[in-house]
Amino acid sequence: MKIFRLSLQSTYAESEKVPDFVSDIQNEIGLDEAIAGKLMLILSEAATNAIVHGNELDESKKVDIELQFGPKKITAIVKDEGQGFDPESSTDDPLAEENLLKAGGRGVFLIKKLADNVEFSDGGTKVKFEIWLNSN
Repeated sequence: MKIFRLSLQSTYAESEKVPDFVSDIQNEIGLDEAIAGKLMLILSEAATNAIVHGNELDESKKVDIELQFGPKKITAIVKDEGQGFDPESSTDDPLAEENLLKAGGRGVFLIKKLADNVEFSDGGTKVKFEIWLNSN
């Protein structure tokens, strides 16, 4: 198993490090383009949610990311230092007509739709998601 870590300050600029982080890993381990794209999208959403909603853009707080690459799956863990939230309370479908123009509410929805498995823990300050490999 190969493990990669990234620690971010809670700013929008720091969230922009996620695509380079994934690209560097893709180049290092030869990750499939489609899997890398999926990972980049889900991880970017999770990191941005942690920075903006979890840590409320408080630069003194960190977001820690860990990616574990095994033979059958990628496991990602994103942890913030915020107050947490109830992931079950953010169940509004952003595709529903009444929610289409809302500014937020898409991050958790996208993570749940795109990842093969998602778990929230530590009062909502930690999200773990999996992308299964060779699922075709």
